[in-house]
Amino acid sequence: MPTTEKHHEAFTPEPLSFFSQVFHPTGITSSVENYHYKGSGTAEDPYVVVWIDHDPRNPMNWSSKRRWIITMLVATALLAVAFDSSAYSAGGQLIIMEFGTVQIVFTLGVSLFVLGFAIGPLLWAPMSEMFGRQVMFAITYGILTAFNGGAIASPNIQSLVILRFFAGAFGASPLTMAGGVIADMFPARERGLAMSMFSAAPFMGPVLGPIVGGFVGETVGWRWIMGVITIFTGVLWIALLIFLPETYAPVILRKRAEALSKKTGMVYKSRAQVEQGDTSVGELFKTSLSRPWVLLFKEPIVLLLSIYMSIIYGTLYGLFGAFPIVFQQVRGWSTGIGGLAFLGVMVGMFAAIAYNAWDNKRYVKINDESDGFAPPEARMPPAIVGAVAIPIGLIWFAWTNYPSIHWFACIAAGAPFGFGMVLVFVAIFNYLIDSYTIFAASVLAANTVMRSVVGAAFPLFIPYMYDGLGIHWATMIPGFLAVICVPFPFLFYKYGAQIRKKCKYAAESEAFIRRMQKEAEQGDDDGEKGEDDASSEDHDSSEGGEDVEKEKEENKERPSEATYIAYGPREVMLETEEAERLERLDAEARRNEGMEAREEVEEPLPCSDPAVVAAKKKSGSLRRLDSYASVDTTGQPKFERIKSTRSRASSRGAGGSGLVRVKTYESNPFDLDRVNTRESFVRVKSKKSLREEGSGDMRGRQ
Repeated sequence: MPTTEKHHEAFTPEPLSFFSQVFHPTGITSSVENYHYKGSGTAEDPYVVVWIDHDPRNPMNWSSKRRWIITMLVATALLAVAFDSSAYSAGGQLIIMEFGTVQIVFTLGVSLFVLGFAIGPLLWAPMSEMFGRQVMFAITYGILTAFNGGAIASPNIQSLVILRFFAGAFGASPLTMAGGVIADMFPARERGLAMSMFSAAPFMGPVLGPIVGGFVGETVGWRWIMGVITIFTGVLWIALLIFLPETYAPVILRKRAEALSKKTGMVYKSRAQVEQGDTSVGELFKTSLSRPWVLLFKEPIVLLLSIYMSIIYGTLYGLFGAFPIVFQQVRGWSTGIGGLAFLGVMVGMFAAIAYNAWDNKRYVKINDESDGFAPPEARMPPAIVGAVAIPIGLIWFAWTNYPSIHWFACIAAGAPFGFGMVLVFVAIFNYLIDSYTIFAASVLAANTVMRSVVGAAFPLFIPYMYDGLGIHWATMIPGFLAVICVPFPFLFYKYGAQIRKKCKYAAESEAFIRRMQKEAEQGDDDGEKGEDDASSEDHDSSEGGEDVEKEKEENKERPSEATYIAYGPREVMLETEEAERLERLDAEARRNEGMEAREEVEEPLPCSDPAVVAAKKKSGSLRRLDSYASVDTTGQPKFERIKSTRSRASSRGAGGSGLVRVKTYESNPFDLDRVNTRESFVRVKSKKSLREEGSGDMRGRQ
């Protein structure tokens, strides 16, 4: 049975109020219900649910004001979790005295919380793909608040540190999903400032924690430190329930398809369901728990840069043990005043955000010159600057923390450390993502687990190291490690391309990107050729000829080499052998196209009515496509999978005008890892096509 299409007439979708989108995520209106979906509404050929034109439920179509409100909300949710991780440390002496415990046991409250950061992301990210970001935010943040509340009434140190661990595990949800929310709403080119704000939250929170916690603890006691944390996360939990709509497109469209099926009695499925099939939670967990370790231990790039980032991350959390020693024990400051010592680190972080905003202009220029495919090494210059700043700050701090030297010199040493830390983290994150495009989620999941484990370990031995070596040489140890790592960013900037060629997975990712780049270039050529062919056919049609180019027999079963739209950060596995087979077919097809003699027959058309076909051909709305169409078991061509610049699916749901989310090897276990990069997008339209974006499918159907 030929594929049919649900008829509709041109319309402007009805607007949806903000709260209707929060509490009714499907966004079904008469416009959605009557839209022109491909398919026939049967189990064998369901209607394929995609974003309608100017869909108000598409996060990419939201106003800038709404997107920035949501960005601020999720960034604050992440900051609160980071704040939670360190504010506890401000009550150290009070907790030790009340429970009669020792420093190492108290410090477990920080270490186990950070250890939860290593476990949580591997759990919540796969579940967010199945149930959506909104639901997972509501559940995990509510449980985080409950565990924080339970810590207020802890009767002993054992229950306190256990509650801290579970709070960290559930609090890790913003680490996995907040960045994904931003990626859902902002096209790649508009994402820089939002991501700079988001990237600062995990570092700003730990710095604010000791400042606030110090004054609260010395004023009303350590239980009120946990009370302030509980109030902070509780207010944000309520705000998330009220103001955070679902932003993950595959979940929105899947729920919309289910609602339409229930309402109409026909069969609807989202594009992701049709093209990728239904993925079980077990399959997602299998990928998220196994692949990161393979990449961590088999790829030198991943291992070396993860070690470097772990040293920096561990040093940050080590400062929570070092600063009380230097400023409270040595200088005699109170707990509240001692927390203010972190202001120097905070100033450096703000400076790094400003520097990244300025440097982003350089990267955008390189990216534009490379037609959207800037080399990963273009990410590294900020890391080179940051790598030098970090040891300067640590060595400065080590030799100015004498009581005889003014306190300002010691606090000011935190500025270059904070400045360098943010620059290095953001640059290396992006470098790893760009280098391992199709494996990026697993690479950064491994990186996150490793640095969280190191971050959990540092606070445990810092007090003993300071007792044994003294405040000067103990600070010099991470300083020496930072000096050893200074060449890393420069070496990867200079020789990264050669190194990646010798790394199996990096080389495989590079080959994939090259194929995408080549396809994008061919797409522009095909678009121009398609216009010429259409003009020629219109002329032939006016003479009475209605010939259509015959598909090559050997390519009938070939799936569309244009990678399918995978809405949002989720990627789907594409086997290497299949990619290589498609590459060979590409070469063979190009050779066949060079032959002068080409057999031409009438191609089956979406509409079987000869009168309608003739009218559409004459009007130019039905054009011959220079393409490869796959054929189903009934012998009917699947036009929705045809590779053609003029027939490709709209990119509105995948990241903005002129961009299509590519299908990759990855089933994303860590949504945060796939943001603020260009790696999952390819350009598929010519400049002329980009200017025509917006009329799209509607114009072609009229």
